Amino acid sequence: MPIFGETSLFLLVLLLAALFQLSHGDVGTSAHYSPPYSPTACYGSSLSQFPSSNMFAAAGEGIWDNGAACGRQYLVRCISAAVPRTCLPDQMVQVRIVDRAQTSRSSPSSNGATIVLAAPAFGTIADPSATVINVEFQQ
Repeated sequence: MPIFGETSLFLLVLLLAALFQLSHGDVGTSAHYSPPYSPTACYGSSLSQFPSSNMFAAAGEGIWDNGAACGRQYLVRCISAAVPRTCLPDQMVQVRIVDRAQTSRSSPSSNGATIVLAAPAFGTIADPSATVINVEFQQ
């Protein structure tokens, strides 16, 4: 019987290891914001700060890091929302942090989000009518 117990423990550890491989980043929330986007906490009024793809974001307090977040790139994907079918399946967006959500010129659709995506970036991964979604993100 001890062999069965060791085998079960091994299988449990293997299963848990496989489950941890499914998530490759951090989990948080995302809101969205619309123009005007400038001036920003990172780069002021410089229009060169905005990627031509319009895939940029404002950092929430959890990732702001006293401004060190400025210029960081994040991969973001929607993992769930309060309303079913809000997330666009198999979609991910790469955004550049250009602002601080707490002080952005435009108000986010929901306060306290981990990352606030520009409207075009948010619409790439979720239904734009949603105010907040749960996301997985990695730098």
